[in-house]
Amino acid sequence: MLQTLRNAWKIQELRKKILYTLFMLLIFRLGCVIPTPFVNVTTIQSLFETNGLLGMVDMFNGGTLSNFTIFATGISPYITASIVIQLLTVAIPALEKLQKEGGEDGRKKIAQYTRYGAIVLSIIQSIGYIVTFSSQTTGVLTDNSWYVYITIVLLQAAGAAFAMWIGERITEKGIGNGISLLIFINIVARLPVQFTSDILSEPIKTISELWTTPGLAVKWPALLALLATSALLLFGIVYVDLAIRRIPVQYAKRVVGRKMYGGQATHIPFKVNNSGVMPLIFAMTLINFPAMILQSFTAGTGWFNRFAAGYMTAMSSTTVLYNVVLALLVVGFTYFYSQIAFNPGDISKNIQQNGGMIPGIRQGKPTTDYLAKISNRLSLFSALFFTLLAIVPSLLKAFTGLNSPFGATSVLILVGVALETSKQLESQMLMRHYKGFLG
Repeated sequence: MLQTLRNAWKIQELRKKILYTLFMLLIFRLGCVIPTPFVNVTTIQSLFETNGLLGMVDMFNGGTLSNFTIFATGISPYITASIVIQLLTVAIPALEKLQKEGGEDGRKKIAQYTRYGAIVLSIIQSIGYIVTFSSQTTGVLTDNSWYVYITIVLLQAAGAAFAMWIGERITEKGIGNGISLLIFINIVARLPVQFTSDILSEPIKTISELWTTPGLAVKWPALLALLATSALLLFGIVYVDLAIRRIPVQYAKRVVGRKMYGGQATHIPFKVNNSGVMPLIFAMTLINFPAMILQSFTAGTGWFNRFAAGYMTAMSSTTVLYNVVLALLVVGFTYFYSQIAFNPGDISKNIQQNGGMIPGIRQGKPTTDYLAKISNRLSLFSALFFTLLAIVPSLLKAFTGLNSPFGATSVLILVGVALETSKQLESQMLMRHYKGFLG
């Protein structure tokens, strides 16, 4: 990947795109440190020190939520809106027709619906955060007037809209997928603090505390355990993400005019991880969403308060019930997303129309059934692999007492975005016939 970056830097057009991408990411990170007015950040940070669920959410926001900056909701409303629109496209025929047959105008309309949905979700999410924080402690807001609430909500909605704009500009004029890169840079921004939380004698909140806190010492057994676990996790994810299953296809010879076509053997590459990170995102969002709501009602003696407190205890990330439910959700969403992303009937039809066949398999329905069987086997492997990734942090916590700095979803996002950006750079250099890269 480093060689790819060096070669891309030698091309003036790609160098401009890389610099533009870095500039937009810098603007985004600057916005991540601008505080929201009327908010007591110290009080909010005290909640994150004792609430593991909020800490996990803050990991994807790059620390903007614990500091409640103008990007506190960040890009997450846009991601949620994209997921909702994607599911609605499958469920609502009108949206499906607009996506498949609407052409460029149809895609623009769906993108516009996604933006509107993201703004609405950012408003709801910001209100939910304020209510949740205020219900768990006092002094979250410096003023409780209606003007303060409206100002905070409007600022969060504007911040979410600006984050969307930055992501779209990166996609259009830069390198890589802008939204994915924003998530990537947020996770990277929090990794140093997350990684050092268990290997130092005293926890730190910022990297600057490494030099300003006296008496800090490294816990070497914890450091070695985290390095070994992280290395195995990264190796496994990269290996599975790049793995493919090749299905051989033989095309028959046919004569058109004076030329002969076909007669060659090729293959269909089936990615082992065909569904990407979506099953984990869906599963973790669904399992943590009730907890995000119920944690505001754990205080009190009423039946609903007792139910909320019992649910939070039973569904803690270290309990067996939590990990079993999470594993079932991961398996279910893996198969669900594979069915959406892969249609064996269409592939079988295309093979038959081009005069091809899979050796030993008849054309038509037998080919469709064979491809479906292969897809189901790959989905089963992906589901088991995702399940293992999802419970690794809990297993590490149970057996060693350490918190893994690499959550399953965050590692998949980091690896996936890095590989995808590298592939896009390579493809753009290939289109320009860059001999330094080809050589």
